[in-house]
Amino acid sequence: MNKLSFKYWAGLALSTVLAMNSCSDILDEQPRGIYEPGFFQTEKGVYAGLASMYAHLRYIYGQAYYYNACLTGTDEVTYAQSADGNFKDADLSGVGTLTSTSCRADVLWNTAFPNINTANGVIQYALEGGVPESAISEARFFRAFDYFQLVQTFGGVPLDLGAGELMFNTNPARFSTRNTVPEVYTIAIFPDLKTAVNNLPANPRVTGGATKTLARLFLAKAYLTYAWWLENKGNIPTYPECSRTDPDGHDAQWYFQQAYDIAVAAINEPGPFILQQTFYDVHLGANDRNKEILLYADHTETSEYYNGGSLTYGSGGAPDNFAGWMTTWNYTDIRSSQNADGTETLSSVQREAEQHLGRPWTRMCPTINVVTQTFADKTNDSRYDATFVTVYRGNWPKGGATATVLYNANNMPVQPGDAILTFLDNEPDTPIQYPTGAGTSNIGAGTLPNRADYVISPQGISRIVYPGLWKLGPFRTDNNGGLGQPNAGSTRPFNIAKLSELYFVAAEAAVKGATTQAGKSARELINVIRARAGKWRWDNNANKEKIEDHSENMTAATPTTIDIDYILAELSREYYGEGYRWFDLVRTQKWASTAASYQICGTAKGDHTPQTVNRNIQPFHYLRPIPQGQLDGMEMTEDQKATFQNPGY
Repeated sequence: MNKLSFKYWAGLALSTVLAMNSCSDILDEQPRGIYEPGFFQTEKGVYAGLASMYAHLRYIYGQAYYYNACLTGTDEVTYAQSADGNFKDADLSGVGTLTSTSCRADVLWNTAFPNINTANGVIQYALEGGVPESAISEARFFRAFDYFQLVQTFGGVPLDLGAGELMFNTNPARFSTRNTVPEVYTIAIFPDLKTAVNNLPANPRVTGGATKTLARLFLAKAYLTYAWWLENKGNIPTYPECSRTDPDGHDAQWYFQQAYDIAVAAINEPGPFILQQTFYDVHLGANDRNKEILLYADHTETSEYYNGGSLTYGSGGAPDNFAGWMTTWNYTDIRSSQNADGTETLSSVQREAEQHLGRPWTRMCPTINVVTQTFADKTNDSRYDATFVTVYRGNWPKGGATATVLYNANNMPVQPGDAILTFLDNEPDTPIQYPTGAGTSNIGAGTLPNRADYVISPQGISRIVYPGLWKLGPFRTDNNGGLGQPNAGSTRPFNIAKLSELYFVAAEAAVKGATTQAGKSARELINVIRARAGKWRWDNNANKEKIEDHSENMTAATPTTIDIDYILAELSREYYGEGYRWFDLVRTQKWASTAASYQICGTAKGDHTPQTVNRNIQPFHYLRPIPQGQLDGMEMTEDQKATFQNPGY
């Protein structure tokens, strides 16, 4: 694990830079490890600093262990069969204990502060280099962005990195004091984001760059989150301890209203951004960097330098995008037979760099509740089909096997492209015949009469065999008819912020009492998203065109009066598996009640007996621990270090 102590805050910046794909205006600066004030007084220095700010996103987003910290232990995800302590500890279900050494929120801490210091340098010195305020506001956005992620995760954090509040630090600092939550919001986050809203352009300076719409989204989200913090109806403790009062004299309701107003302003004036016509198109690999995405950590298959990692082999560490591996089970274990009598088996679904497949790690899996409750409507709502892989199709010729036909369930023949394994949408009327143990499929899958594909029902989903996450699957154009490079990190951008979030922010603020505008009540805003979810153009798992519009059914099914629980359910349907969930549940103080228990089958192939697992989510868990590596690197007394750490850890 990479340890970062305060001494490294002195003038450190990420040495990688970011490529903005498919555009003549790209971030193309030389790597630089250390920045000093004079460098930021030059135009070249400012833009190099900005390039590193975009690059730092790759060390957080797509980093699988941080991804785990944002999802495992919520109602969306539990640990899978091959999980180690990184994942089991986060589940809070008695198989491990979350500590300052095992919590992988350290990824955020260790990456955000060097970037904040770089942003401090740009903001402090850039005007002397004649750089326009619009460019400096990109640094303001990223400083606020990092502080917002930190304050949600850890509570109050230091604004002084050794040279004064929000000042560029060039000297080693081994002592620190944490600011309170209100100070972080009102001194750092809100002022920077308001300035960014005023000065960032509607159209990005470079492809994928920060814009006015992006800044409005995060200002609205910050106002919304701070409003919940001020209200604190769940009596969740904060740290450092302070009163739940706003230094500017506003109450929670004022901030809910601000969140609504700013989100609606962005909806009304989105700049170049639009919602995609279907939910499927938001996540289709061929449609990456679409106009719904406001911010992403970029990767590319065209250059290892601009990808930030190898194009042929994944390192299992940042800056690779390897989050999608964690939710991918070992589908290559599936066996079909070369003979009609069931003999001479081979792997009929080979590891492939294709969006339904990719590299298996089996570290994280959905709960049964996700399939049966969150995504209960699989007929009208397209989001289940465009989120999960529920059908695994034969691709054995790409691996070199010459057989044109294999024999699968019920010893029935299958050809390349046919379904080999299907996770059923619902429990079938005819009972599935499951084998004892792994069975002829080698994964414990069952059979139904007259079906050539092996099947598993929702109640049979286990920690070892479960639907994959299509959203994050790899997409490449250089497979050349073969399996491609499935062991490489994904060369797709990792999405961080979307235009659709503005509808949820405004709806949530409206549910919390914000005065709404005509046509933009909470129900009307959510129905924009639900109407889109009802529009199909492709049946992802059936692998065929499906032109159907169920938007009227979707909007009619929306409750007349929606509450925060309904908002949270819709958030999970829209953003399942993208790393939002822990923040949503912590913000609304619904984590303990929403994720208190879940159902899943065990870790053995052929285990299809659901177990109910209870979690022990305590109030102190609503803040993550300060990383132990940070504490070890500080020259402070043990009492001072104990005071620096969040209570409970």
